[in-house]
Amino acid sequence: MKFSLNIIDWQARAPGLSDAADWLAWAQEDRHIDPAAPQAKPSELPMMTSRRLNSGSRLAVDSGLAMLRRHAPDAVLFTSRHGELERNFRILEAIAAAQPVSPTDFAMSVHNSSVGNLTITAKQPLVSSSLSAGQDTFQQGLIEALTLFHAGYQRVLMVDFDGQLPSFYHPHLPANMPTWAWSLALVLEAGDELRCETRARTTHQEAPLPQGLQFLRGYLKGNTAFSVDGERADWLWCRA
Repeated sequence: MKFSLNIIDWQARAPGLSDAADWLAWAQEDRHIDPAAPQAKPSELPMMTSRRLNSGSRLAVDSGLAMLRRHAPDAVLFTSRHGELERNFRILEAIAAAQPVSPTDFAMSVHNSSVGNLTITAKQPLVSSSLSAGQDTFQQGLIEALTLFHAGYQRVLMVDFDGQLPSFYHPHLPANMPTWAWSLALVLEAGDELRCETRARTTHQEAPLPQGLQFLRGYLKGNTAFSVDGERADWLWCRA
């Protein structure tokens, strides 16, 4: 598979990392992300909306609002490997304990609740969708963005994110899988500045960074070429 696109703008959030200077230093110096570091407070979200959202959704919607304010995308795509797992776990705990399920948890437990909160908060009825594709969620999201370009949309806001994974699941996860909340917002357009192709791989190992942040590190380093680990293929990127 081969494809290309342009990145107009980006914004990312993770423990201890918020502004562009932080992320540039992180990429250039190959820093680790400290899960115990504090998350930056939302800068765009109304307080009441922020309180209703889980850790990853809060970062994603806040970053999405910043991109909507700075640009004028005509379509929005949210991608998340684990979606509303925090909220769904609370629902399962309540059911197991024969307790009432929170109406808010129930209403906000679907995968597209984050992108819905973005368009509602921004009061912009944009075309939107939500996608999950396991370890390859970020890369498959970019392919979804290409389909939106093909359908005639000129500028796509894509927000890739995950929330903090409940400790209940940690013993059952691959050792390298990140369990902290993070988000990456990209404003994309059709173009040839960045090109990607796949190369099949014969072994599978969980990467210590989610695909979105692997991509961001390679992109910010400014290397001519870099790769992103996938489940069954490596995604090889190069600059035009």
